[in-house]
Amino acid sequence: MNLTAIFIVAIIAWAIVSITGSSKTKKSNKASDKAAEAYQSEIASLKERVSVLEKIVTDEKYDLKKQFADLEKDKVA
Repeated sequence: MNLTAIFIVAIIAWAIVSITGSSKTKKSNKASDKAAEAYQSEIASLKERVSVLEKIVTDEKYDLKKQFADLEKDKVA
């Protein structure tokens, strides 16, 4: 569960680094400014989604439901 959150954060961090690294090498013009704004809004959106996913994965109720589901699987088998 926590490993999933770590992977998500690592992917977003990699995306941020690649976006900021590539934007430094380009000349600043209106098109790249618009692209940078689009990237920034997308990054903000992704950060919010990761935050929600982390809350879900670390929630005690989520873990408890998963444990009950695992017990049900063991009963059937």
